[in-house]
Amino acid sequence: MGKNNRRDFIKTTGLIGAVSLIPFGKNMAQPEDEENGDCVLIPTETAGPFPLDLTTNNFYYRQDVREDRVGVQLNLKLRIIGNSNCEPMQNVRVNIWHCDKDGNYSGYNLPNNPGQAGKTYLRGYQYTDVNGEVEFVTIFPGWYNRRVCHIHFQVYVSSSYAAISQLTFDIESKQTLYTEHKDIYTKGVDPLTPSQDGIFADGYEYQVATLKLESNPDIYESFLEVTVKGEGTSSNGHIEKQNAHNFKLGQNSPNPYNGHTKIPFTLALAADVTLDLFDIAGRKVNTIQRNALPAGEHYLLIDNNEMNLPVANYVYQLSVHNKNGVFVDSKLMTAVK
Repeated sequence: MGKNNRRDFIKTTGLIGAVSLIPFGKNMAQPEDEENGDCVLIPTETAGPFPLDLTTNNFYYRQDVREDRVGVQLNLKLRIIGNSNCEPMQNVRVNIWHCDKDGNYSGYNLPNNPGQAGKTYLRGYQYTDVNGEVEFVTIFPGWYNRRVCHIHFQVYVSSSYAAISQLTFDIESKQTLYTEHKDIYTKGVDPLTPSQDGIFADGYEYQVATLKLESNPDIYESFLEVTVKGEGTSSNGHIEKQNAHNFKLGQNSPNPYNGHTKIPFTLALAADVTLDLFDIAGRKVNTIQRNALPAGEHYLLIDNNEMNLPVANYVYQLSVHNKNGVFVDSKLMTAVK
């Protein structure tokens, strides 16, 4: 989908990205000496010299961040859990960004990163699903001077707290990938280990993502479980404060659901409401309009058969138009068989 086609696709940062619900086991970075039962906070790292604020640009809401970049396909899954109970955190925004195979970052034109201003590759965000997971399709990154191969990520739990960190990979697996694809990664193997990198020198036990081949020999899978401050199993994503004074959007029930589900919401004032449904690619697949609803509790029924919706993840966005203005919130729901 092009930039222009996304303008009507979620005009607030409340958009929840749609991701796969295929479960993964604990990754190899899972701690042996666990904190709070099962989880240890991800170490905080610098955002690096090449961050971009993706908050107000819905173009970056996407699963596939590759654009025109050449490299071995990497399917990266992150699971976000809260440190207070070690449960999945739903509806939090996760940004990723990293360099291409040659060590270049999009968006900057600097002596050590020439000719990349105005480009947008290898950056994107999604929102976690009911399992606390997001999945990105990207390429395996290269490396550059003084930095081991790595991927930046940022987890926005609320308007007042975000966890910024970086992940890296098992040394042997990473070097094998570079060696087996030396026609692509022409700089050769990574000359550094994480312990030689100033960012990871203070420890990286919880920042090593798995790296393994899919059944397709040209695609790698990677997984990391990330613990941040907060409590899981609840909707912790950012909701504009003014929304709370005008309406509240609930999680659909049941969720996941088979065939039918109800989306609850509460209006503080009489309002016209519009519910838009979007698929994982950002395409609007259905709209429900209700006008002149009174203040109070309401729900909208979703019937997948009637709407001809296949089994998948969907984003539902509720727009509320009352005397105070227009207010928007969104959540993710999962249709299963």
